[in-house]
Amino acid sequence: MKSLISFIAWMLLTSSLYAQTYKPYTLAARTNGDIATVKAEVQSALENAGFKVLGSYRPAKDMKRRLIAITSPGLKKAVAKYGGLRGFALALRVGITKENGHVNISYTTPEYWAAAYFQKDYAGVKNIIKIVSSKLLSALSPLGSGGGKQFGSKSGMSVKDLKGYHYMFGMPYFEDNIVLHKFGSYSEAVSTIDRNLTSKKKLVKVYEVALPGQKVKLYGIGLRGANGEASFLPTIDFNHPLHTAFLPYELLVYKNKAYMLHGRYRIALSFPDLSMGTFMKIVSTPGNIETALESACK
Repeated sequence: MKSLISFIAWMLLTSSLYAQTYKPYTLAARTNGDIATVKAEVQSALENAGFKVLGSYRPAKDMKRRLIAITSPGLKKAVAKYGGLRGFALALRVGITKENGHVNISYTTPEYWAAAYFQKDYAGVKNIIKIVSSKLLSALSPLGSGGGKQFGSKSGMSVKDLKGYHYMFGMPYFEDNIVLHKFGSYSEAVSTIDRNLTSKKKLVKVYEVALPGQKVKLYGIGLRGANGEASFLPTIDFNHPLHTAFLPYELLVYKNKAYMLHGRYRIALSFPDLSMGTFMKIVSTPGNIETALESACK
Protein backbone atom coordinates (compact mmCIF):
# COMPACT_ATOMS: atom_id res chain seq x y z
CA MET A 1 0.00 0.00 0.00
CA LYS A 2 2.84 2.37 0.88
CA SER A 3 4.47 1.69 -2.49
CA LEU A 4 1.20 2.42 -4.28
CA ILE A 5 0.80 5.75 -2.46
CA SER A 6 4.40 6.69 -3.32
CA PHE A 7 3.81 5.82 -6.96
CA ILE A 8 0.64 7.92 -7.13
CA ALA A 9 2.46 10.87 -5.51
CA TRP A 10 5.26 10.55 -8.03
CA MET A 11 2.76 10.44 -10.92
CA LEU A 12 1.00 13.56 -9.63
CA LEU A 13 4.31 15.42 -9.27
CA THR A 14 5.42 14.42 -12.77
CA SER A 15 2.07 15.34 -14.24
CA SER A 16 2.19 18.73 -12.53
CA LEU A 17 5.70 19.36 -13.85
CA TYR A 18 4.68 18.61 -17.42
CA ALA A 19 1.29 20.36 -17.26
CA GLN A 20 2.74 23.79 -16.41
CA THR A 21 3.51 25.83 -19.49
CA TYR A 22 6.20 28.44 -20.00
CA LYS A 23 6.91 31.17 -22.53
CA PRO A 24 10.33 32.42 -23.73
CA TYR A 25 10.29 35.78 -21.94
CA THR A 26 8.93 37.36 -18.78
CA LEU A 27 7.92 41.00 -18.43
CA ALA A 28 9.49 42.03 -15.12
CA ALA A 29 8.25 45.61 -15.03
CA ARG A 30 7.01 48.49 -17.15
CA THR A 31 8.26 51.94 -16.27
CA ASN A 32 8.99 55.38 -17.68
CA GLY A 33 12.09 57.47 -18.06
CA ASP A 34 15.37 57.51 -19.88
CA ILE A 35 16.54 54.10 -21.09
CA ALA A 36 20.09 54.68 -19.80
CA THR A 37 18.76 55.50 -16.33
CA VAL A 38 16.52 52.44 -16.31
CA LYS A 39 19.47 50.29 -17.40
CA ALA A 40 21.53 51.55 -14.45
CA GLU A 41 18.63 50.82 -12.08
CA VAL A 42 18.24 47.32 -13.49
CA GLN A 43 21.94 46.57 -13.16
CA SER A 44 21.98 47.77 -9.55
CA ALA A 45 18.89 45.71 -8.68
CA LEU A 46 20.40 42.59 -10.22
CA GLU A 47 23.68 42.97 -8.38
CA ASN A 48 21.92 43.64 -5.07
CA ALA A 49 19.97 40.41 -5.55
CA GLY A 50 23.16 38.37 -5.98
CA PHE A 51 23.28 38.13 -9.77
CA LYS A 52 26.56 38.76 -11.55
CA VAL A 53 26.38 41.15 -14.50
CA LEU A 54 28.53 39.68 -17.26
CA GLY A 55 28.18 42.42 -19.85
CA SER A 56 25.80 44.61 -21.81
CA TYR A 57 25.29 46.08 -25.29
CA ARG A 58 22.80 47.50 -27.78
CA PRO A 59 21.29 44.66 -29.85
CA ALA A 60 21.27 45.49 -33.58
CA LYS A 61 22.70 48.90 -32.59
CA ASP A 62 19.13 49.93 -31.81
CA MET A 63 19.05 53.02 -29.60
CA LYS A 64 15.76 51.81 -28.10
CA ARG A 65 17.23 48.54 -26.84
CA ARG A 66 19.71 47.51 -24.17
CA LEU A 67 20.69 44.00 -23.14
CA ILE A 68 22.30 42.88 -19.88
CA ALA A 69 23.66 39.35 -19.57
CA ILE A 70 23.77 37.77 -16.12
CA THR A 71 24.68 34.60 -14.29
CA SER A 72 24.30 33.47 -10.68
CA PRO A 73 25.62 30.86 -8.26
CA GLY A 74 22.42 28.91 -8.88
CA LEU A 75 22.90 28.76 -12.64
CA LYS A 76 26.53 27.72 -12.23
CA LYS A 77 25.55 25.05 -9.72
CA ALA A 78 22.92 23.64 -12.09
CA VAL A 79 25.28 23.53 -15.06
CA ALA A 80 28.14 22.09 -12.99
CA LYS A 81 25.88 19.23 -11.91
CA TYR A 82 25.68 17.86 -15.46
CA GLY A 83 28.30 19.81 -17.42
CA GLY A 84 28.96 19.54 -21.14
CA LEU A 85 26.51 21.23 -23.49
CA ARG A 86 24.31 22.17 -20.54
CA GLY A 87 26.76 25.09 -20.51
CA PHE A 88 24.39 26.94 -22.83
CA ALA A 89 22.31 27.56 -19.67
CA LEU A 90 25.08 29.45 -17.84
CA ALA A 91 23.66 32.88 -18.64
CA LEU A 92 20.29 34.62 -18.71
CA ARG A 93 19.48 37.77 -20.65
CA VAL A 94 17.66 40.89 -19.45
CA GLY A 95 16.20 43.21 -22.07
CA ILE A 96 15.41 46.90 -21.62
CA THR A 97 13.29 48.28 -24.43
CA LYS A 98 11.75 51.66 -25.15
CA GLU A 99 8.40 50.96 -26.81
CA ASN A 100 4.96 52.51 -26.97
CA GLY A 101 5.94 55.42 -24.76
CA HIS A 102 7.36 53.43 -21.86
CA VAL A 103 10.31 51.19 -20.99
CA ASN A 104 9.81 47.43 -20.71
CA ILE A 105 12.15 45.38 -18.52
CA SER A 106 12.03 41.74 -19.56
CA TYR A 107 14.16 38.63 -19.26
CA THR A 108 14.52 35.10 -20.57
CA THR A 109 12.19 32.90 -18.51
CA PRO A 110 14.58 30.61 -16.59
CA GLU A 111 12.31 27.53 -16.60
CA TYR A 112 11.68 27.75 -20.34
CA TRP A 113 15.32 27.90 -21.37
CA ALA A 114 16.53 25.46 -18.73
CA ALA A 115 13.98 22.84 -19.81
CA ALA A 116 15.13 23.22 -23.42
CA TYR A 117 18.85 23.09 -22.59
CA PHE A 118 18.96 20.54 -19.77
CA GLN A 119 16.70 18.12 -21.63
CA LYS A 120 16.40 14.80 -19.71
CA ASP A 121 18.37 16.31 -16.81
CA TYR A 122 15.88 19.11 -16.14
CA ALA A 123 14.19 17.31 -13.24
CA GLY A 124 17.56 17.27 -11.45
CA VAL A 125 17.89 21.09 -11.56
CA LYS A 126 14.23 22.12 -11.50
CA ASN A 127 14.31 23.35 -7.90
CA ILE A 128 17.51 25.33 -8.45
CA ILE A 129 16.04 27.02 -11.51
CA LYS A 130 12.82 27.79 -9.67
CA ILE A 131 14.79 29.68 -7.01
CA VAL A 132 16.74 31.61 -9.69
CA SER A 133 13.45 32.52 -11.37
CA SER A 134 11.88 33.75 -8.13
CA LYS A 135 14.93 35.87 -7.23
CA LEU A 136 15.02 37.43 -10.68
CA LEU A 137 11.40 38.52 -10.63
CA SER A 138 11.70 39.76 -7.03
CA ALA A 139 14.74 41.84 -8.00
CA LEU A 140 13.22 43.51 -11.04
CA SER A 141 9.47 43.80 -10.45
CA PRO A 142 9.81 46.69 -7.93
CA LEU A 143 11.28 48.85 -10.73
CA GLY A 144 7.87 49.36 -12.29
CA SER A 145 4.40 47.88 -12.61
CA GLY A 146 2.70 45.01 -14.40
CA GLY A 147 5.47 42.48 -13.89
CA GLY A 148 5.31 38.71 -13.89
CA LYS A 149 3.52 38.04 -17.17
CA GLN A 150 5.27 35.69 -19.58
CA PHE A 151 5.20 36.39 -23.32
CA GLY A 152 6.65 35.34 -26.65
CA SER A 153 4.29 32.44 -27.33
CA LYS A 154 0.51 32.39 -27.42
CA SER A 155 0.03 29.09 -25.61
CA GLY A 156 3.45 28.42 -24.11
CA MET A 157 5.06 25.00 -23.87
CA SER A 158 5.30 22.34 -21.20
CA VAL A 159 8.60 20.95 -19.94
CA LYS A 160 7.94 17.85 -22.02
CA ASP A 161 7.40 19.98 -25.14
CA LEU A 162 10.58 21.95 -24.51
CA LYS A 163 12.71 18.87 -23.94
CA GLY A 164 11.78 17.60 -27.40
CA TYR A 165 11.34 20.93 -29.12
CA HIS A 166 11.79 21.49 -32.81
CA TYR A 167 9.87 23.94 -34.98
CA MET A 168 8.44 21.33 -37.33
CA PHE A 169 9.22 18.04 -39.04
CA GLY A 170 12.71 18.04 -40.52
CA MET A 171 13.89 20.96 -38.39
CA PRO A 172 16.76 20.58 -35.86
CA TYR A 173 16.50 19.65 -32.19
CA PHE A 174 18.74 20.82 -29.34
CA GLU A 175 21.09 17.91 -29.93
CA ASP A 176 21.56 18.90 -33.58
CA ASN A 177 24.12 21.50 -32.53
CA ILE A 178 26.95 22.59 -34.81
CA VAL A 179 30.63 22.01 -34.12
CA LEU A 180 32.25 25.22 -35.32
CA HIS A 181 35.84 24.12 -34.83
CA LYS A 182 37.98 21.50 -33.14
CA PHE A 183 41.08 22.77 -31.34
CA GLY A 184 44.12 21.06 -29.90
CA SER A 185 42.99 21.82 -26.33
CA TYR A 186 40.53 23.81 -24.21
CA SER A 187 43.15 26.49 -23.53
CA GLU A 188 43.86 26.88 -27.26
CA ALA A 189 40.15 27.20 -27.94
CA VAL A 190 39.51 30.00 -25.44
CA SER A 191 42.71 31.90 -26.24
CA THR A 192 41.94 31.81 -29.98
CA ILE A 193 38.35 32.95 -29.51
CA ASP A 194 39.35 35.69 -27.04
CA ARG A 195 41.90 37.00 -29.52
CA ASN A 196 39.46 36.98 -32.43
CA LEU A 197 36.70 38.68 -30.46
CA THR A 198 39.13 41.50 -29.76
CA SER A 199 40.30 41.91 -33.35
CA LYS A 200 37.26 41.26 -35.56
CA LYS A 201 35.07 44.34 -35.96
CA LYS A 202 31.93 42.40 -36.93
CA LEU A 203 31.96 40.43 -33.68
CA VAL A 204 31.25 42.00 -30.29
CA LYS A 205 32.07 40.06 -27.12
CA VAL A 206 29.10 40.91 -24.93
CA TYR A 207 29.99 38.45 -22.18
CA GLU A 208 31.88 35.35 -21.16
CA VAL A 209 31.31 32.98 -18.27
CA ALA A 210 33.25 29.82 -17.52
CA LEU A 211 33.43 26.69 -15.42
CA PRO A 212 37.19 26.15 -15.82
CA GLY A 213 37.30 22.92 -13.85
CA GLN A 214 34.88 21.39 -16.36
CA LYS A 215 36.45 23.03 -19.41
CA VAL A 216 33.22 24.85 -20.22
CA LYS A 217 33.05 28.48 -21.34
CA LEU A 218 30.06 30.33 -22.77
CA TYR A 219 30.36 33.47 -24.90
CA GLY A 220 27.60 35.89 -25.89
CA ILE A 221 28.50 37.49 -29.21
CA GLY A 222 26.92 40.50 -30.87
CA LEU A 223 26.82 40.29 -34.67
CA ARG A 224 27.53 43.38 -36.76
CA GLY A 225 27.92 44.03 -40.48
CA ALA A 226 25.64 43.51 -43.48
CA ASN A 227 24.49 40.07 -42.30
CA GLY A 228 24.42 40.92 -38.61
CA GLU A 229 21.60 41.49 -36.13
CA ALA A 230 20.25 44.60 -37.85
CA SER A 231 19.61 42.53 -40.99
CA PHE A 232 17.25 40.03 -39.33
CA LEU A 233 16.01 41.30 -35.95
CA PRO A 234 13.43 43.80 -37.34
CA THR A 235 12.00 41.07 -39.58
CA ILE A 236 11.23 38.62 -36.78
CA ASP A 237 10.80 40.86 -33.72
CA PHE A 238 7.61 42.79 -34.40
CA ASN A 239 5.18 41.63 -31.69
CA HIS A 240 4.92 43.61 -28.46
CA PRO A 241 6.47 43.37 -25.97
CA LEU A 242 9.57 43.19 -28.15
CA HIS A 243 11.90 40.19 -27.69
CA THR A 244 15.07 42.14 -26.95
CA ALA A 245 16.35 39.35 -24.68
CA PHE A 246 16.58 37.06 -27.74
CA LEU A 247 20.14 38.31 -28.29
CA PRO A 248 23.11 37.96 -28.22
CA TYR A 249 23.87 34.64 -29.91
CA GLU A 250 25.95 32.09 -27.98
CA LEU A 251 29.13 30.18 -28.68
CA LEU A 252 30.06 27.42 -26.23
CA VAL A 253 33.50 25.91 -25.71
CA TYR A 254 33.44 22.43 -24.23
CA LYS A 255 36.80 20.70 -23.89
CA ASN A 256 38.53 21.25 -27.24
CA LYS A 257 35.48 22.04 -29.39
CA ALA A 258 33.45 25.17 -30.08
CA TYR A 259 29.70 24.72 -30.50
CA MET A 260 26.68 26.78 -31.48
CA LEU A 261 23.02 25.89 -31.39
CA HIS A 262 21.62 25.47 -34.87
CA GLY A 263 20.05 28.72 -36.04
CA ARG A 264 16.85 26.97 -37.07
CA TYR A 265 16.58 25.67 -33.50
CA ARG A 266 17.74 28.68 -31.48
CA ILE A 267 15.75 31.25 -33.46
CA ALA A 268 12.62 29.08 -33.48
CA LEU A 269 12.92 28.46 -29.72
CA SER A 270 13.07 32.24 -29.25
CA PHE A 271 10.12 32.93 -31.59
CA PRO A 272 8.02 29.74 -31.52
CA ASP A 273 4.89 31.36 -32.97
CA LEU A 274 6.45 32.90 -36.08
CA SER A 275 4.96 31.71 -39.35
CA MET A 276 6.95 29.75 -41.88
CA GLY A 277 6.49 32.71 -44.23
CA THR A 278 8.32 34.97 -41.79
CA PHE A 279 11.09 32.43 -41.25
CA MET A 280 11.56 32.20 -45.02
CA LYS A 281 12.36 35.92 -45.05
CA ILE A 282 15.47 35.16 -42.98
CA VAL A 283 16.30 31.84 -44.64
CA SER A 284 19.98 32.80 -44.97
CA THR A 285 20.33 33.97 -41.35
CA PRO A 286 21.24 30.61 -39.72
CA GLY A 287 24.05 30.15 -42.22
CA ASN A 288 25.23 33.74 -41.79
CA ILE A 289 25.37 33.31 -38.02
CA GLU A 290 27.36 30.10 -38.41
CA THR A 291 29.83 31.82 -40.73
CA ALA A 292 30.24 34.71 -38.27
CA LEU A 293 30.84 32.43 -35.29
CA GLU A 294 33.23 30.24 -37.27
CA SER A 295 35.33 33.34 -37.88
CA ALA A 296 35.75 33.65 -34.11
CA CYS A 297 37.39 30.23 -34.03
CA LYS A 298 40.08 30.56 -36.71
